[in-house]
Amino acid sequence: MTVLLLAGSPSERSRSAALLDSVSQRLGRRGAQVERLLIRDLSPQALLLADTAHRTIQQAVEQVARARAIVVATPVYKAAYSGVLKVFLDLLPQTALKGKTVLPLATGGSPHHMLALDYALRPVLQSLSARHILPGVYATDVQVTLTPEGAHQLSPELAARLDEAVATLFSEGLRMPPAAGFEPVPFSRVRCSV
Repeated sequence: MTVLLLAGSPSERSRSAALLDSVSQRLGRRGAQVERLLIRDLSPQALLLADTAHRTIQQAVEQVARARAIVVATPVYKAAYSGVLKVFLDLLPQTALKGKTVLPLATGGSPHHMLALDYALRPVLQSLSARHILPGVYATDVQVTLTPEGAHQLSPELAARLDEAVATLFSEGLRMPPAAGFEPVPFSRVRCSV
């Protein structure tokens, strides 16, 4: 039951990383195993030169392959998701998200960039064969406060939307496959009416 948290921000501290931290806490309380992948930690040269044989790129692609569900977080720049996220997604195999559920998250300076989730990021995730892309969560800068100590605070409304998104991810993306067949029913429990 592994969930990969994919951080698409080029910054070490960011509001989109704060969203991932909040999702991680919520998933942890539900018993999900969480892994992180910070694209900013991958080799910049390997990313830009599409060196899929580079060790850091191979390890990142393997993390994506192992995950059952993926939470992608990105800042929105100029009405689109981050360039480092785009470069990484371009290096993934065409069916990298096959059978996986994806929860997209984004942050931006104003509500005007909210549609970047649906019109920029969702088509790319779909083209990578994601089984199910959940409704995304978009947060404005005023909804995520970064403290000087490295912590963050979410507005109550945003926290409630993340609660709902994680509940949906858990119920729709991490539910166990149905058991084969039916459990046997003893004849003594069979009731018939005529």
